[in-house]
Amino acid sequence: MASEIGSVATPVERLEQDFIRKIEAGEVELPLLPQAASQVLALAADPASDAAKLSSLIHQDQALAAHVMRIANSPAYMPRSPVVSLQHAVAMLGITLLSEIAFTASLKSGAFKVPGHEDDVKRLWRHSLASGAFAKEVARMRRVNVESAYLCGLLHEIGKPVVLQTVATLAHAQRVTLEKSVLHGWVDGYHSRVGALIAEKWSLPKQVAAAIQYYEDYDHADSFRQECLLTCAADRLASHLLTPDDMLEATLRAQTVFGELNLYPNDINQLLARKDHVLAVVNALNL
Repeated sequence: MASEIGSVATPVERLEQDFIRKIEAGEVELPLLPQAASQVLALAADPASDAAKLSSLIHQDQALAAHVMRIANSPAYMPRSPVVSLQHAVAMLGITLLSEIAFTASLKSGAFKVPGHEDDVKRLWRHSLASGAFAKEVARMRRVNVESAYLCGLLHEIGKPVVLQTVATLAHAQRVTLEKSVLHGWVDGYHSRVGALIAEKWSLPKQVAAAIQYYEDYDHADSFRQECLLTCAADRLASHLLTPDDMLEATLRAQTVFGELNLYPNDINQLLARKDHVLAVVNALNL
């Protein structure tokens, strides 16, 4: 009898089993990629697109236009004089950076919302922004595609708010109280699987999908290993910037991913010297 009692799943274990079943059955409710973000991605991928098309697209969404203007005038982008129009923003920032800002601003409005977990979502968003900004720095150092690296860094944990939302909804329905440590453990443990589902639904570039799934497990990446390595390095740098007590500088420097990228101590010094700039970008985009 005792062994039978011992084998009965606890409410928390049943909740986890139900969540895993949802993932495997493809029943996790995934966010839609905001229309503006989708259009910006398409424009950025179209060699025939130009600044006028991007300005026109941003103009169609008043909230997005206001965000873009505020970000363009922030200390992170240091305009010599106030940016007074979208045309001026295009001229000053360039189409690549402006499309990056527009994509990021529109993404925040759609994918990063979990009622009741605002603090967690804010932390995840700031980490995503810092990872995107550091990914660009690493990409420049390695002389690889900067725009692609930014998307990998920004989106590598896109599954986390979705795991948070799904588990919170299940827990509420089953009247199970989850300890924060358990919830955060599940978010860390399952986000890449859910992120892979989102990448497919959003038709994200293949290298971004690979980075989402394998940035922590880059040795198992079948393709785009460089992007996975780069995203892992950016993730670690972001952790050190935003939660230095959890990622001490000595721990950061000891990460094997830097060696895999052929980055040396002096390269890490240069990346760490960009911390203030990255923080300014995070604060500018932290809508």
